[in-house]
Amino acid sequence: MITIIIALACLIQAAPLAAKEKPPTVYQIPLPPKPDFSALDWLVGEWAGKTTDPRVPGEIHLSVSYQLDKRLMLLRGETSLQPTKTSPALKESWLGVLTSDRGSGGFLLRMFSNTGFITQYRVTVEGPEIHINPEGGEQPPPGWLFRTIIKRTEPQEFVETVQAAPPSKGFFDYYNAKLNRAVAQDKAKASPATASPTSLSPTNPPSTNTSPTNPPSTNTPPTNASPPPPQ
Repeated sequence: MITIIIALACLIQAAPLAAKEKPPTVYQIPLPPKPDFSALDWLVGEWAGKTTDPRVPGEIHLSVSYQLDKRLMLLRGETSLQPTKTSPALKESWLGVLTSDRGSGGFLLRMFSNTGFITQYRVTVEGPEIHINPEGGEQPPPGWLFRTIIKRTEPQEFVETVQAAPPSKGFFDYYNAKLNRAVAQDKAKASPATASPTSLSPTNPPSTNTSPTNPPSTNTPPTNASPPPPQ
């Protein structure tokens, strides 16, 4: 009987030691693969340029960078267009978040504008061209659509065509612009936000002076209405 009691006591004392030696459970959450932005990698950097049509004078700035360990691209843009006979002056700043769309391929661009509009675009790459097409959004310009084509013409240059479509109307060319990669001296002069919302994001609504009795011209984009950025 004494032997059994001693044996039980040894087991009780050994149990805590065995518990301490048990390795801790390690939990791991598998991370999704990083998106492939290689087709858009050339766009990273600072860009500045002007419209090529003298009838629509303006300046465009674009800044593109990787964020969050290259899991998304951040675009910042400024577009400044002088007034014309058919459209008012435009000055817009915008920010866009570009992510990959693993479901259907391509990329999605979500744009936020200082005008208050929040729009979404589908971005596809076809050779030297980047196509940015409207796909709704939380707060798009009522009735208006904007789309952009960015074409890389030189290693440090691209041209963009921004098109607009008034409510229930077809697309027309809003403006064309040529942008070049900014050098160090140009960067010092440029604003922190650089990008052409008109080439990557349709974010501006009709003029605040527009009313049901005084609608905008069918070929006049809404005041502050800027087409998609370059992505």
